[in-house]
Amino acid sequence: MVFAIRSSGPGPWQAHLTPFQEEFISPPYSQAQPRRPASCQIEERRLTSKKERKERTVAIVQTQAENAGAQEIARQLATGFEKRGWRTRQIFFYRRTDSFDDESNVFFCARERPASPVSVLKLLSALYSELRRADPAVVVTLQHYGNIIAAPVAKLSGVQTVIANQLSAPEVIPRAVARIDRILGTLGAYDKIVVNSAQTEAAYRAYPAPYARRLAHIEHGFLDKSSNLSKAEARGRLGLPQDAVLLGCAARLHPLKQLDLAIGLLAENAGQHLALAGQGADLERLRGVALSLGVSDRVHFLGELDASRMGAFLAALDCFVFPSAAESFGLAPVEAAQAGLPVVANDLPVLRDVLSIDDASCALFVDARDTRAFAHAVERVLKDGALSDSLTGAGRRLCQRFPLDRMIDQYLALMESA
Repeated sequence: MVFAIRSSGPGPWQAHLTPFQEEFISPPYSQAQPRRPASCQIEERRLTSKKERKERTVAIVQTQAENAGAQEIARQLATGFEKRGWRTRQIFFYRRTDSFDDESNVFFCARERPASPVSVLKLLSALYSELRRADPAVVVTLQHYGNIIAAPVAKLSGVQTVIANQLSAPEVIPRAVARIDRILGTLGAYDKIVVNSAQTEAAYRAYPAPYARRLAHIEHGFLDKSSNLSKAEARGRLGLPQDAVLLGCAARLHPLKQLDLAIGLLAENAGQHLALAGQGADLERLRGVALSLGVSDRVHFLGELDASRMGAFLAALDCFVFPSAAESFGLAPVEAAQAGLPVVANDLPVLRDVLSIDDASCALFVDARDTRAFAHAVERVLKDGALSDSLTGAGRRLCQRFPLDRMIDQYLALMESA
């Protein structure tokens, strides 16, 4: 039998209570807390551990697995988050190349690009299931299709915070996709929306006020891809000609990159060669352009290069050319300039912005559609030593303007404040 004892405070009777009696007497009459069964304590620890794991887990979701600018940013984000104590999961809608096959914490919703409504539904189901399984506190989406597909699926799966990234120049996004993005951002499917340059931010500031309020400007940070290889060693590793003047560009083989304009340089400047690092659907068209201009023997398609070989690629070049029609940032020419290459780029406001530091330019800018002007600019940086030294001297300081750690810290602050 248990008696309820009322008292204004603890008394000497407490010293005579047995452990069995203490279990039934609430404080202040017993200083000991009621003992819970071991199974309850185990379950409590499990739930606490699960909560802590969720609070420190982030999933990075984007369209396709390949070695390109957005994927490079994803890699650096994942590495930076992990160094700061976060568990990361990289999720791709489909596998385009083998570039992420050997990396841990990577999930492909599909092994190849969906080609039918059924395969799209299977992809969406796999994405939802993986997000439920990983149970992240934050999802970071990249690229326009990554944003409009992954954000609503993440919200449906119970994710607390979604941070979208506008990594594509607004003018290259299909109209229907742009409309969906505008609606989702306005209604709150994205908690924050990252833009990576002043020009991109200005474009999205014109969107409805609820969308614009979610914008956050975070510039890309990057790793210095400078190599200790000599030019001869780098060219030997990649099978490139030793004695030629070698131009180069790293980009997805896509019409918007306008790589046919880079090929056109060879018709103006006899003896020059062009090396292209990248893969994409525009390959056969570009081969045809080279053949029609009679320069196919001087164009070297290297395919996709991983990060370790990209340093050798940059070390092999005499000049980096970048004729792209539109960019939201322009990571490839920034990396080339940091590696000590003179850069000749299409005259885009965003490239003029990112390829400069302390009012010093890291590139020559030209209308790349004007083949003669483009070719003349290349000749200038190759022959004018003072000009080349000025450009490369400024370029080697770009890592000071775009430090990788600052980008990671800004993302973490955004994740914690969203």
